Amino acid sequence: MLKRILIVEDDPSICELLEMNLTVAGYDCIQVYDGRAALSMIEEQSFDLALLDIMLPEIDGFALLPYMRQKEIPVIYLSAKSEEADRVRGLRLGAEDYLVKPFSVLELLVRIEKVLSRRDTGDRVLCCCGVQVNKEEHSVFAEGKPVDLKPMEYALMLMFLEHPNYVFSREQLLHEVWGDDYFGETRTVDNHVSILRKKLHWEDKIVTLHRVGYKLEVKE
Repeated sequence: MLKRILIVEDDPSICELLEMNLTVAGYDCIQVYDGRAALSMIEEQSFDLALLDIMLPEIDGFALLPYMRQKEIPVIYLSAKSEEADRVRGLRLGAEDYLVKPFSVLELLVRIEKVLSRRDTGDRVLCCCGVQVNKEEHSVFAEGKPVDLKPMEYALMLMFLEHPNYVFSREQLLHEVWGDDYFGETRTVDNHVSILRKKLHWEDKIVTLHRVGYKLEVKE
């Protein structure tokens, strides 16, 4: 079942961009443009997560948080307010995270996944494209047969599985999987993608986008 995310943002262009990227990443999204509409929405429907701007018409993001907590909806603030006092206030009120605009979509997706994984203890098994992964046991099966993956291969596989149809640049994958302290070349990503294709029988699943990067193509 798709995770439902409420996007509360008064800038329609930002709202549309978030909705488009989150939908591609496999989330079910609802958009509203002011605090009062958000309040009405959470009374009518259930959500797994809310992305809240702070400077909203009608009711601001800080004032909305207690209502979100009553409904047990975790919140990530997305705000242009970058002062430390605002970030501390948001986190002390009970927000799960606080991202300052502008931010990268990939960073937002990773933070969403971390918040949802903390909230959903049952989401331990991933099944997609003939591969089954138990994240607690670190076990991987491809077409029913166990597969031995090295740590970086495993981490790269999870990036694709947890963000199907999302287009990653080589630089993004290098940053997220190998980390800021790694000074190797993006060719490392190409080599590991080649290995995953063979080990997981993903020859036609991991798609190369010329001069852009890679994506795990999942047809709905």
